Amino acid sequence: MTTPPRIAPLPVSALRPEWEATLTRIPGSGLKGEGSPHHVMGTLMHAPATLGAFLDYWVTSKETMAFSLREQELLILRMGVLYRSEYVWRHHVPVAREFGVAEATLEALRTGDLASLGDGRDRAVVELTDELVNHRTIGDEAWRLWASKLSPLEVIELIGLVAQYVLFALTNNAFCVALERPMLAVPGLEDSLAP
Repeated sequence: MTTPPRIAPLPVSALRPEWEATLTRIPGSGLKGEGSPHHVMGTLMHAPATLGAFLDYWVTSKETMAFSLREQELLILRMGVLYRSEYVWRHHVPVAREFGVAEATLEALRTGDLASLGDGRDRAVVELTDELVNHRTIGDEAWRLWASKLSPLEVIELIGLVAQYVLFALTNNAFCVALERPMLAVPGLEDSLAP
């Protein structure tokens, strides 16, 4: 049985024009149309000062970040796993596929089989994400093993992207934000993604 939302989302038809303009700049198509996270946006609309500033930061960083869109999705999906956020996970599986994340990589992110990601940038992004979530810092060993694979700018941006998805994951979990109907067809955290 699904828990009803704790805060009813406001209708996205009430989004301010400047917010709509910001959202049109999101790269790709996965978070637009049927994939749009209407319910979390509608929930955050209850705090318009927060939502407006956050939307601009969120979309602008996606456009300008040193990480590729594919690498960003690796981090975001791992955040969905670590925070047990079905909402983040299901919304970003189609986005990740759009930006070239293979099914085997999706499965590795979901199950935690990080060794299968190799020892390059993909693994560094995910390992450092795990480190930040699990330990609230980057320990010396993780720093030695993984931070050297990224530039100082990228490590700073990684922390910023983790922080963005802490907001999304906690909002979705704490307020029991309901998945939109199209997202129910996307395999969840307990479902195998393997063909």
